[in-house]
Amino acid sequence: MPDNDASLPELMSQLSDQVTRLARDEIALAKVEVQDSVKHMGLGAGLFGGAGLFGFLGLAVLVAAAVLGLAEVVPGWLSALIVAAVLFAIAGVTALVGKKQIATAAPVAPEQTIESVQTDIATIKGARDHG
Repeated sequence: MPDNDASLPELMSQLSDQVTRLARDEIALAKVEVQDSVKHMGLGAGLFGGAGLFGFLGLAVLVAAAVLGLAEVVPGWLSALIVAAVLFAIAGVTALVGKKQIATAAPVAPEQTIESVQTDIATIKGARDHG
Protein backbone atom coordinates (compact mmCIF):
# COMPACT_ATOMS: atom_id res chain seq x y z
CA MET A 1 0.00 0.00 0.00
CA PRO A 2 1.54 3.34 -1.01
CA ASP A 3 2.44 5.74 1.74
CA ASN A 4 0.54 9.08 1.49
CA ASP A 5 3.72 10.98 2.41
CA ALA A 6 5.90 9.16 -0.15
CA SER A 7 7.89 11.16 -2.65
CA LEU A 8 7.37 10.90 -6.39
CA PRO A 9 10.46 8.70 -6.90
CA GLU A 10 9.24 6.36 -4.13
CA LEU A 11 5.78 6.19 -5.69
CA MET A 12 7.30 5.48 -9.11
CA SER A 13 9.40 2.71 -7.57
CA GLN A 14 6.33 1.19 -5.91
CA LEU A 15 4.40 1.41 -9.18
CA SER A 16 7.25 -0.28 -11.04
CA ASP A 17 7.35 -3.08 -8.45
CA GLN A 18 3.59 -3.57 -8.64
CA VAL A 19 3.55 -3.63 -12.45
CA THR A 20 6.42 -6.13 -12.46
CA ARG A 21 4.62 -8.33 -9.93
CA LEU A 22 1.40 -8.08 -11.93
CA ALA A 23 3.17 -9.07 -15.16
CA ARG A 24 4.79 -12.07 -13.44
CA ASP A 25 1.44 -13.15 -12.00
CA GLU A 26 -0.22 -12.89 -15.43
CA ILE A 27 2.56 -14.94 -17.02
CA ALA A 28 2.24 -17.57 -14.30
CA LEU A 29 -1.53 -17.73 -14.85
CA ALA A 30 -1.02 -18.15 -18.60
CA LYS A 31 1.47 -20.98 -18.01
CA VAL A 32 -0.90 -22.83 -15.67
CA GLU A 33 -3.82 -22.37 -18.06
CA VAL A 34 -1.88 -23.65 -21.09
CA GLN A 35 -0.26 -26.54 -19.17
CA ASP A 36 -3.66 -27.70 -17.94
CA SER A 37 -5.08 -27.60 -21.47
CA VAL A 38 -2.09 -29.46 -22.92
CA LYS A 39 -2.29 -32.15 -20.20
CA HIS A 40 -5.96 -32.80 -20.96
CA MET A 41 -5.30 -32.78 -24.71
CA GLY A 42 -2.54 -35.35 -24.30
CA LEU A 43 -4.69 -37.65 -22.21
CA GLY A 44 -7.60 -37.28 -24.61
CA ALA A 45 -5.36 -37.99 -27.59
CA GLY A 46 -4.03 -41.16 -25.92
CA LEU A 47 -7.55 -42.39 -25.20
CA PHE A 48 -8.64 -41.59 -28.76
CA GLY A 49 -5.61 -43.53 -30.00
CA GLY A 50 -6.65 -46.61 -28.01
CA ALA A 51 -10.24 -46.28 -29.20
CA GLY A 52 -8.98 -45.91 -32.76
CA LEU A 53 -6.93 -49.08 -32.51
CA PHE A 54 -9.85 -51.18 -31.29
CA GLY A 55 -12.16 -49.52 -33.79
CA PHE A 56 -9.70 -50.37 -36.56
CA LEU A 57 -9.53 -54.01 -35.47
CA GLY A 58 -13.34 -54.22 -35.40
CA LEU A 59 -13.54 -52.61 -38.81
CA ALA A 60 -10.98 -55.06 -40.19
CA VAL A 61 -13.13 -57.97 -39.05
CA LEU A 62 -16.21 -56.31 -40.57
CA VAL A 63 -14.39 -55.81 -43.88
CA ALA A 64 -13.37 -59.46 -43.88
CA ALA A 65 -17.00 -60.43 -43.21
CA ALA A 66 -18.18 -58.18 -46.07
CA VAL A 67 -15.67 -59.72 -48.47
CA LEU A 68 -16.65 -63.25 -47.43
CA GLY A 69 -20.36 -62.46 -47.65
CA LEU A 70 -20.04 -60.85 -51.08
CA ALA A 71 -17.90 -63.81 -52.21
CA GLU A 72 -21.06 -65.93 -51.92
CA VAL A 73 -22.53 -63.96 -54.84
CA VAL A 74 -19.48 -62.98 -56.96
CA PRO A 75 -15.95 -64.37 -57.24
CA GLY A 76 -13.71 -63.71 -54.19
CA TRP A 77 -11.32 -61.38 -56.03
CA LEU A 78 -14.23 -59.25 -57.25
CA SER A 79 -15.81 -59.06 -53.79
CA ALA A 80 -12.49 -57.87 -52.33
CA LEU A 81 -12.19 -55.26 -55.10
CA ILE A 82 -15.73 -53.95 -54.49
CA VAL A 83 -15.20 -53.67 -50.74
CA ALA A 84 -11.83 -51.92 -51.28
CA ALA A 85 -13.44 -49.38 -53.65
CA VAL A 86 -16.15 -48.59 -51.07
CA LEU A 87 -13.53 -48.17 -48.34
CA PHE A 88 -11.44 -45.81 -50.51
CA ALA A 89 -14.54 -43.72 -51.24
CA ILE A 90 -15.30 -43.47 -47.51
CA ALA A 91 -11.66 -42.53 -46.82
CA GLY A 92 -11.78 -39.76 -49.43
CA VAL A 93 -14.97 -38.21 -48.06
CA THR A 94 -13.66 -38.45 -44.49
CA ALA A 95 -10.38 -36.76 -45.49
CA LEU A 96 -12.21 -33.88 -47.16
CA VAL A 97 -14.46 -33.33 -44.13
CA GLY A 98 -11.43 -33.51 -41.81
CA LYS A 99 -9.53 -30.97 -43.92
CA LYS A 100 -12.49 -28.59 -43.74
CA GLN A 101 -12.68 -28.94 -39.94
CA ILE A 102 -8.96 -28.25 -39.49
CA ALA A 103 -9.22 -25.16 -41.69
CA THR A 104 -11.95 -23.72 -39.47
CA ALA A 105 -10.23 -24.51 -36.15
CA ALA A 106 -9.49 -21.57 -33.89
CA PRO A 107 -6.02 -21.19 -32.37
CA VAL A 108 -5.62 -22.23 -28.75
CA ALA A 109 -5.20 -19.19 -26.50
CA PRO A 110 -5.14 -18.67 -22.72
CA GLU A 111 -8.53 -16.91 -22.62
CA GLN A 112 -8.63 -16.24 -18.86
CA THR A 113 -5.22 -14.61 -18.98
CA ILE A 114 -6.17 -12.44 -21.94
CA GLU A 115 -9.31 -11.29 -20.12
CA SER A 116 -7.33 -10.62 -16.95
CA VAL A 117 -4.67 -8.60 -18.79
CA GLN A 118 -7.36 -6.57 -20.56
CA THR A 119 -8.98 -5.84 -17.18
CA ASP A 120 -5.60 -4.83 -15.74
CA ILE A 121 -4.93 -2.48 -18.65
CA ALA A 122 -8.38 -0.91 -18.31
CA THR A 123 -7.83 -0.46 -14.55
CA ILE A 124 -4.44 1.15 -15.05
CA LYS A 125 -5.80 3.46 -17.75
CA GLY A 126 -8.73 4.39 -15.51
CA ALA A 127 -6.46 5.14 -12.58
CA ARG A 128 -4.15 7.18 -14.79
CA ASP A 129 -7.03 9.19 -16.25
CA HIS A 130 -8.55 9.87 -12.84
CA GLY A 131 -5.32 10.27 -10.92
